[in-house]
Amino acid sequence: VQLQASGGGLVQPGGSLRISCVVSGKFSDDYTIGWFRQAPGKEREWVSCISGAFGSTFYADSVKARFTVSRDNARNTVYLQMNSLQLEDTAIYYCAASIFDGVTDRDSYAFWGQGTLVTVSS
Repeated sequence: VQLQASGGGLVQPGGSLRISCVVSGKFSDDYTIGWFRQAPGKEREWVSCISGAFGSTFYADSVKARFTVSRDNARNTVYLQMNSLQLEDTAIYYCAASIFDGVTDRDSYAFWGQGTLVTVSS
């Protein structure tokens, strides 16, 4: 499975941005796709994920009600819509794939894409 994230950029506080992850490879529709982020000087943290089987979605408390994860299997793409962005959302965002359903820990994700930088600044 290969993953490629894109769509990062500079956005003002309170603004919105949608980042994408193109997933390719055999049985890619069956994988849980997760979003992680890493801010400067901090550990990489789980943000959200969407399961392959039923499209169940999960969110970290810090982004719940602001971020929405979705997938378009016809386009092999998973999206993360980010609204009401805050300064602390600034980070490199990574997408990753797991064979396990709805997992939040990094070790459960075997495949990773390169990151896309999201900067929230006025």
